[in-house]
Amino acid sequence: MTTPALIPEPIPRSPRRGGADGDYARLLHRISDAGLMNRRPIYYAVRFTLVGIAFVAGWAAFILVGDSWWTLVVAACMAVTFAQVALLMHDVAHRQVFRLRRPTELMGRLVGNAGIGLAYGWWQDKHTRHHANPNHEELDPDVSPDILVWSQRQARASRGPARLIGRAQAFLFFPLLMLEGLNLHVAGVRALKNRSIKHRRSEGVLLFAHFAAYLAALFAFLPADKAFAFLAVHQALFGLYMGCIFAPNHKGMPTLTGNDRPDYLRRQVLTSRNVRGGALTDLALGGLNYQIEHHLFPSMPTPNLRHARVIVRDYCAEIAVPYHETGLISSYSEALKHLHHVGAPLRTPDRHPDAS
Repeated sequence: MTTPALIPEPIPRSPRRGGADGDYARLLHRISDAGLMNRRPIYYAVRFTLVGIAFVAGWAAFILVGDSWWTLVVAACMAVTFAQVALLMHDVAHRQVFRLRRPTELMGRLVGNAGIGLAYGWWQDKHTRHHANPNHEELDPDVSPDILVWSQRQARASRGPARLIGRAQAFLFFPLLMLEGLNLHVAGVRALKNRSIKHRRSEGVLLFAHFAAYLAALFAFLPADKAFAFLAVHQALFGLYMGCIFAPNHKGMPTLTGNDRPDYLRRQVLTSRNVRGGALTDLALGGLNYQIEHHLFPSMPTPNLRHARVIVRDYCAEIAVPYHETGLISSYSEALKHLHHVGAPLRTPDRHPDAS
């Protein structure tokens, strides 16, 4: 295990690429021999059933509780359920559930667009680009400067809200995550104008059908004050939970710029962080706590990632590639320290610390 410094070390280049004799090919051979790329239909049948029951039970509880402030407890529980639905959509999009494209896209849209108002086509496009170039400042949309900045280069070039928020972004990070649910919905709607998104019409129909049914239910069963309170609590906690799932994965790990293009194995391993934990951690983070293994083998079913971890960790030690994993609290601490560090130029504009 390695512990990254506040200024991450540059990712080393390797002359060995992912060809037949490459490092990744040898690792993939070991993983395949262990049967870890095999489908897990029973697991996903059970998981879909349990999450589906939780989803229906949440709406049933919402109706039964009715005009009471206890409905905010229901809102909090449903925020967790919506995030678990989003994690299922993630696995579907990576073809961990179905091998063929058509059932994958159909299920993704039903679960994402219709189920929780998260646009499958937009998210898949964005997430695919992230997987291809994790933590690359120009190519990974997850580290593009927006409200937050992810490197001192971005901080120096920032304008508007990012420049203002970047000064204290480590302290504002978790409060800002409460807006992430709204941001996901808005981004999906805005993406409907993008011609590169496939099946935009069906995406839009399912998305707006969800919004209409969701809002109609709130205002049909609750008075306006409780409806707005439910909406605020549900969406804020949904966004916070989603952010807490994804934040430990790459934030605070080394970033790439320009023509920095190490081989596939190093590009995935050195920019990712694993989070140690037991069954509860696996459940809460949807298996994404094994982020290194997930990035190396995106179509590997979630329950196999824990077993792949041992093989990948030992192989990385064998070829001298740093493999970083830490506890959940430590992962957040590392991410927050990194956010505070990269915002330094905005707090001390007269100084010029080294770029990271």
